[in-house]
Amino acid sequence: MKHLELRYFARLRDALGTEAETVSVPLDVASVRDLVAWLRLRGGAWDEQFSGARPFRAAINQDMVQLDELIPDHAEVALFPPVTGG
Repeated sequence: MKHLELRYFARLRDALGTEAETVSVPLDVASVRDLVAWLRLRGGAWDEQFSGARPFRAAINQDMVQLDELIPDHAEVALFPPVTGG
């Protein structure tokens, strides 16, 4: 098992009802894409928020990453909507 600290921001935090959690994921959850697929298995809001219909971004240990980025054990993974500004 791989141990991760997950953090959710903005609409994800609101929709999922949590701002952070510690999870143990199977070793085959190697990338952010794999993590998102694993989270979708929870169903409901998890599946809805990470289905691809609504965009989101990810960071590992506070560095922005692409979905294919590999996640090391004991990493902090943040998931959040894209930020817009003016």
